[in-house]
Amino acid sequence: MEEEKKEKTGFFKRLAAGLAKTRDNIVQGIDAVFSGFSKIDDEFYEELEEILIMGDLGVRATEKILDDLREKVKEQHVKEPADCRQILIESIKEQMRVEETAYRFEEETSVVLVVGVNGVGKTTTVGKLAGKLKEQGKKVVIAGADTFRAAAGDQLREWASRSGVDMIGGTEGADPGSVVYDATAAAKARNADVLLVDTAGRLHNKKNLMNELGKINRILEKEYPQAYRETLVVLDATTGQNALVQAKEFAEVAKITGIVLTKMDGTAKGGIAVAIQSELGVPVKYIGVGESIDDLQKFYADDFVNALFQKEQG
Repeated sequence: MEEEKKEKTGFFKRLAAGLAKTRDNIVQGIDAVFSGFSKIDDEFYEELEEILIMGDLGVRATEKILDDLREKVKEQHVKEPADCRQILIESIKEQMRVEETAYRFEEETSVVLVVGVNGVGKTTTVGKLAGKLKEQGKKVVIAGADTFRAAAGDQLREWASRSGVDMIGGTEGADPGSVVYDATAAAKARNADVLLVDTAGRLHNKKNLMNELGKINRILEKEYPQAYRETLVVLDATTGQNALVQAKEFAEVAKITGIVLTKMDGTAKGGIAVAIQSELGVPVKYIGVGESIDDLQKFYADDFVNALFQKEQG
């Protein structure tokens, strides 16, 4: 427990440092509004709205956050703009809270499909996730079903050996369906807790991707009906609104149950985490702030918002 707390504190510090650009982009503007206005009026709200939308929080999330703020300001008879800061922080957290059941796949035999376009850190995410689950004492099998990209199999094999987990497939040009079929058989034979499936990331050819994911799903339903199903879409936070567009497109071809946001440390667009969750109604479950295996962590709304607003972790 102590170890976990230490790891979380370390990650919080990295997250706070990683969100520096996003903080400059959003929080400074917000604080300028709080200190620059002498009363809470329409202009005050309009100014806040503009900063939140420009900070990539998206229109829907911004509307919800400001509606909540207006309501609480009225209820609590708040008169000073500066007194809105804490209410705003709480409203943003409220938008982002993830249900306790979000990590159900860790508790039972499950298959986790990982989707995302090439270049977002998808294969790396599969590797890091395998390592994290292994650390929790889980038996993990990886399926290298991204057979389209030559380097994907090698990269995944590297992660598998680093994490000490079994890997099936990963040969360029192989049929992804047959890789999943073999991996399912291996997962059952080895009594694996989690089967992680790395899939090809071809979004520009949506029909192919749809067919491929459809085929994989049919194989899993037939061969592994007892497994709990999770589909995570990996998005690159540095692409901002484009990440939201990608998430929506993947949601059209697969039943997305969670989001992994990578490269949070290199972006001023970290507000996209709020937008995606609000627009899609799908929770952010993991965030990545660097290259090492410990830099992928579960997403906690309170920690994220505290790190963004530089409030010490409780």
